[in-house]
Amino acid sequence: MAGVLWFSRDAIDFKAPHLLSSALLGLAVFLIWIGPDALFPAYRQSWLFQNSVIGYAKSSLGPEARLDPWVLMLRSVRAVLIVPVVEELFWRAWLMRWLIHPRFEKVPLGAFTPLSFAITAVLFASEHGSFWDVGLVAGILYNWWMLRTKRLGDCILAHAVTNACLCGYVIATHHWKYWL
Repeated sequence: MAGVLWFSRDAIDFKAPHLLSSALLGLAVFLIWIGPDALFPAYRQSWLFQNSVIGYAKSSLGPEARLDPWVLMLRSVRAVLIVPVVEELFWRAWLMRWLIHPRFEKVPLGAFTPLSFAITAVLFASEHGSFWDVGLVAGILYNWWMLRTKRLGDCILAHAVTNACLCGYVIATHHWKYWL
């Protein structure tokens, strides 16, 4: 990943000039993420969210690992520092532009077509398994933020804040199902 970032430094501006707005968007996405389960405790038990095609809201983190501070720290570091960079590079910096034109590097960040926007949001949702519904809303909001700011750094920051809040929530409340 460090190599990708190093070679991308001239092509993609990682600055986040909308710090507060990006952080607030990240917080909003976090609240949207946990909202359905907090408001309706049996919400995620529906066949729409638990089936053999999309999976089950069940953590891959074993009981022993949940008590290990190193595991929790490394899992959080991955979720906050690595995942947002990798996913935003893929979904918003590459895929949304590549769907417009295969020579995506000629397409400016923040450009979109309704089809590229929709495909990116739906595929982003599908990677989140039984949380596809909130993943879809998150994908739409992160896509919209890219269109609005035209800055990958702002999308990475929003995504990192979402994941940081989710990590804190999971560790504090022991709602391990959010760590698939």
